[in-house]
Amino acid sequence: MNIFLISVGNRMPGWVRQGYQEYARRISGELNLNLIEIAPGKRGKNADLTRTLNDEGERMLKAIPKGCRVITLEIEGRAWSTQQLARKMGNWLEAGGDLALLVGGPEGLAESCRQRADSRWSLSPLTLPHPLVRVLISEQIYRALSLLRNHPYHRG
Repeated sequence: MNIFLISVGNRMPGWVRQGYQEYARRISGELNLNLIEIAPGKRGKNADLTRTLNDEGERMLKAIPKGCRVITLEIEGRAWSTQQLARKMGNWLEAGGDLALLVGGPEGLAESCRQRADSRWSLSPLTLPHPLVRVLISEQIYRALSLLRNHPYHRG
């Protein structure tokens, strides 16, 4: 199974790259976590943010590999406990197919991405910076897999 983390933003700080890569490395085996970075649109004093958001959304949708189940990460999504995520992960692994997780930029996700979603996942009711979300997602996927594998990483 492949999980594609499709995220707006590039040129991340070293700690973001290191954190993401550490968990992506630990996950590899029966599952591969693949990062697809979408270059952010222009933002600035006279930027048309609606147009920017729609353009980013279009590029995100084009980056989704065929046949993927799509999950958007957004505040309005459903919060899952680690155990719930592990059960979902087990179901996804059993069903086969790939998964695409969409993470928007500073203005969030385009409506077209939200409409394409099979489900919505909220990591927190807090607004989180999208670079941090990369690290959190990779860690939570690793944690869910460790639960499925009875690995001692998750002691919760």
